[in-house]
Amino acid sequence: MSSPRKIGVAILGYAFMCKSHSHGFKSMPHFFHPSPAIPELVVVYGRTENRVREAAVNYGFRKYVTDWRKAVNDPEVEIVDNCLPNSMHVEPTLEAIEKGKHVLCEKPLARNGGEAKILRDAARKARVKTMVAFNYRFVPAVQLARNIVQSGMLGRIYHFRARYLQDWLADPNAPLTWRLRREEAGSGPLGDLGSHIIDLGRFIAGEFKTVMGMVKTFVEERPLPDNPAKKDRVTVDDAFEAVVELENGAIGTLEASRFATGRKNYNNFEINGENGSIEFNLERLNELKIYLKEWEGKAIGGWDTVLVTEKTHPYIKSYWPAGHIIGWEHTFINEVYHFVKAVAVDEEVAPLGATFEDGYRNNVIMDAILRSAENGRKITIEF
Repeated sequence: MSSPRKIGVAILGYAFMCKSHSHGFKSMPHFFHPSPAIPELVVVYGRTENRVREAAVNYGFRKYVTDWRKAVNDPEVEIVDNCLPNSMHVEPTLEAIEKGKHVLCEKPLARNGGEAKILRDAARKARVKTMVAFNYRFVPAVQLARNIVQSGMLGRIYHFRARYLQDWLADPNAPLTWRLRREEAGSGPLGDLGSHIIDLGRFIAGEFKTVMGMVKTFVEERPLPDNPAKKDRVTVDDAFEAVVELENGAIGTLEASRFATGRKNYNNFEINGENGSIEFNLERLNELKIYLKEWEGKAIGGWDTVLVTEKTHPYIKSYWPAGHIIGWEHTFINEVYHFVKAVAVDEEVAPLGATFEDGYRNNVIMDAILRSAENGRKITIEF
């Protein structure tokens, strides 16, 4: 049996997402064997040399660079993984595609629909694999939820409601990072957290038809990271709410906030259908709650909690025996496996992976929520 080929990887960005993604690339062959290919961490890019040098050592890259073009154009690199701030998604990703590199890009795909369309169009023309890193698609319980909905078990879908709540900005003295500047982030928790729940809605419940939104900024000025005595304006939302209608007739609500005191990473969705309901909470990611109408009146009726650790559940057979739970980091391992396999054996990343088309549509929906918040009207989605 021949050994799987090696695939060189460049990661753009050296912070939180680099840590998550590099761990995924390094760990994937340990669990998914025979591996479709063996990722090799060739190079990591960052602007701050001492920090990117440290990341290269800590995460196992062969080298580091302070010019992203050197990473993208490195002849040893086949996959470019863009984990940079949202304002740096378009140019490096476009160049990588033009150079024939496969691209995994962090979410949201871009700051707005116009930028996302540029990347979507480039991906359509290219003969490379492209995917948006919506890693929660690769939670086994989330894929089980999708399978249940698509099987028709719940019948006609009536409601999709989702909320993604954190509290790391509830302190008004937290510094003004790039995520709080519209020119760099595009939006606040709408893009950071809301993009995830919009993607989960599209992935599981159906395409969006209309939205009506509200955004709020609670703290309008924050201390500068390098000069806490001085403050500057926050130019993004601190929280958003939206009422949505799906093309299949279902209605729903979306909510995301970084001011939900006590909530650390509360990504929760519930889907109600004519024959039953399901509920998921990322903070208990090995579980999926299910209610079936046929159980009504029975001794074991009511909501049931499924421990999603059986070999028959998505991805689980590559890990541990039943009852041995997995964690947040495994979402990246599963995501990397899916993308590397698509590259290695020339498969499509859809439908389980988020294409650049999915990323574009996600940005269009977010733009519509912002427009609705500005004019107070319901917006019909036009892709």
